[in-house]
Formats: sequence, structure tokens, C-alpha cells
Amino acid sequence: MSSNDILSDQQISDYLEDLPHWREIPGGIAAVFQTKTAASAIELFSDIAGAAEMDNHHPDVDWRYNRVFVTTTSHDAGGRVTTRDIALASRISEQARALGATSRPELIRTVEIGIDTADPQQIAAQWAAGLGYKQQEDGSLVDPNH
Repeated sequence: MSSNDILSDQQISDYLEDLPHWREIPGGIAAVFQTKTAASAIELFSDIAGAAEMDNHHPDVDWRYNRVFVTTTSHDAGGRVTTRDIALASRISEQARALGATSRPELIRTVEIGIDTADPQQIAAQWAAGLGYKQQEDGSLVDPNH
């Protein structure tokens, strides 16, 4: 990875103008594709897996009946969006288009929880246990699966 690999917010916005299916979310980019059948959704899922293996860059993919939810970020770049994410998103969009899938960006959701406390260390263990998160050195909590 080069220092030019990580994209600025403006670069992400510029790239996403050419990728109308994708939206920026905290720490990544996401898209939702809807197919006519569950079988088509599984085919898209398989196509995404093939592209990910070829690029050695693996997105999070969630299949729900005839919908495929995709999020990509560069874990080796600290969870930042890189040119590799844009390239993979472009390939995924092409595969979705070839299968006749439609974009459903209104289904993209993010949730961030902010907890206001004078003593975060006192409550961190409770929230980590409740959410299944891990505590970072700086005291913040993160999802261990991302």
C-alpha cells in the first residue's frame, strides 16, 4: 500500500459520483443491490466473492433473500477507504448490472453510539460486554469483526 492509496473525503466523494450505487459510511463505502430472485442474489454474492479473491480485498457481504448488502474498507489501512475499495466497488457494480440487479441506497444504514460520561473507563467494560466489542488502548470500543 502506498501513501497515495488512502483517499481523502473529497477524493471519495469524487469517485462516488461515478459509482451512483455506493454511499460513504463511517470507515467505508456501502451499497445494496436487489435482484429479482434469491438465486440471482446468491449468484451476485458468488460473483462478489470471486472478485474479492482475485483482488485479495474482501468486503463484508450480507445476503437477505433477494438483496445483497456490501461494505468495503481497507482493514490494512486502518479502516480507511482506498483506491482498492473503489476498484472493487466498480467491479461489483458491473456484476450487479449484468445480473439486472437494482440499487437500493435507501437501505444503507449506519448506527453510531455516543456515550457522554465523566469516567469512560468506569463504564467501558459494561458496554464492551453488552455490545460484544473490544476496548482499544485509547479507551474506545470497537467491533472486533470490523
